Amino acid sequence: MSKAWGNGSTRAWRQLRAWVLARDNHQCQIRLPGCTGHANHADHIVPKSKGGTDHPGNLRASCAACNIARGATYDPDPPCRPITRW
Repeated sequence: MSKAWGNGSTRAWRQLRAWVLARDNHQCQIRLPGCTGHANHADHIVPKSKGGTDHPGNLRASCAACNIARGATYDPDPPCRPITRW
């Protein structure tokens, strides 16, 4: 549990989470192995620790298994590397 959750969630977060779940029709948007398909979490696409926000565009519905598995493993697309084939 992050330090931010030490005092529990706020009413604003619960409302935003409910809105994201309704927007995504309570369907998990991540779909990792072990996914249940039914979303009950709101996942930050870019984690707040990496500069992400609670903006709805940075949130997606996810099942508990996918949200926990993804955790803090945020890895943006790797940088492009040139490939030369002679």
